[in-house]
Amino acid sequence: MSPIPAPVVDLTEAREVRTLCILLVIQAVVSYRSIPRILDLFKAKTAPGLAWVPHFSSVINWTLRLGLGLLKQVKPSNKPWLAIIDHSIDIGTKKALVVLRVPVEALFKRGAAIQLQDCECIGLKVCEQVNGESIAQDLAAIFSQAGKPQAIIKDGDYTLQKGVRLWSETQEAAIPVITDIGHAMANALKDQFEKTASYKRFTALITQGANRLRQTGLAFLIPPKLRSKGRFQSVSTLGKWADKILDVFAVQGRAKKGSLLAKLRTALPGFLLLKPFIKRFASTTQVVSEVMEILKHKGLDQTSYEQCYQLSKTLPENSKVKQRLQQWLQQHIDSHKQITDLPLLVSSDIIESLFGNFKHMIERSPQADMNRTTLLIPALCGSLDEIAITQALNQARHRDLNMWEQENIPYTVRKKRQAFFGDIGSQKAGKI
Repeated sequence: MSPIPAPVVDLTEAREVRTLCILLVIQAVVSYRSIPRILDLFKAKTAPGLAWVPHFSSVINWTLRLGLGLLKQVKPSNKPWLAIIDHSIDIGTKKALVVLRVPVEALFKRGAAIQLQDCECIGLKVCEQVNGESIAQDLAAIFSQAGKPQAIIKDGDYTLQKGVRLWSETQEAAIPVITDIGHAMANALKDQFEKTASYKRFTALITQGANRLRQTGLAFLIPPKLRSKGRFQSVSTLGKWADKILDVFAVQGRAKKGSLLAKLRTALPGFLLLKPFIKRFASTTQVVSEVMEILKHKGLDQTSYEQCYQLSKTLPENSKVKQRLQQWLQQHIDSHKQITDLPLLVSSDIIESLFGNFKHMIERSPQADMNRTTLLIPALCGSLDEIAITQALNQARHRDLNMWEQENIPYTVRKKRQAFFGDIGSQKAGKI
């Protein structure tokens, strides 16, 4: 009996299917294993239907090859650009240094906060141990391929600061460094409030109050959850909540027994005793929120500088936030004059958004570790169509993917686990 011939797949249709699979992963955030099932459904229910449905492992390799191809085709840009650098959160035992390129004109052209479509990932380094020297070496390699930026945007992390400084010292001219406005203001709020007795009583009260309000008729009044990390980056929400609750409590006399107000007072005892602190805290966070709204959406120029400086004057004279904000504004308006006549991007929020998207995609893994799926990060930036995807895939073959993994991620938690349990009989007592 003669073998059944394999179906002939048109190359154009094959490219279209490949593009569709990649876009389902990146834009629709569909899991790799679900894509063949989705395509099978389309094949069965649509006319003329798909002639070919790939295996999910092919989808994985295409997507990661796309990320690697995008990195391999990075080259210097003719337009002035800014570099945004940051480390991802720890995933397993590793973290990733990511460098984004954003055209200086991107903020002005969009007229609002930039998006991932405005960015290009020009550098990705996976590290287990990070220090200033290693970051300087990584930046040197990345910028030798991509060219030099007009300025570098980063948060206040000391290791990043040292790495940028060491790299900058090797250049003929110093590269301006922009400290992310969000982290700068979060640190100022932290220094002003975190160690005060009033703030400690306030946070203890709302933590206890949240437990009392949960699963009751007043659950809609639960205070915002206090983050364990980066708490002061979203603290303005807490200030708004506290100020609103003060308005609710502003009722003369005793509350009717069993009323919602009486239950709320029971859940938050002593809340009104903190009124002076809450008013000061809420007004400070409100000013910071307004400043962030202006700078993140409009950028820094002479107009936004004057708007934010006027807002800073509404804060008390002894406010650390006021002092830090005015210092930041003066320092960065001087940098703005050196870099561009356009509004200057001063926020690194976009790279936090990128990390958030990446984390959301890899959380499906039962053993989330920093492995070759890190190559998803470059693929999450920019605007991808069939032409761009095909060009990037032509830059990276499957063997290139294997070589990149061997050079950058020689082992993962999964590989170590497989190696350990794969030869159990040969393990000696006490040997790991």
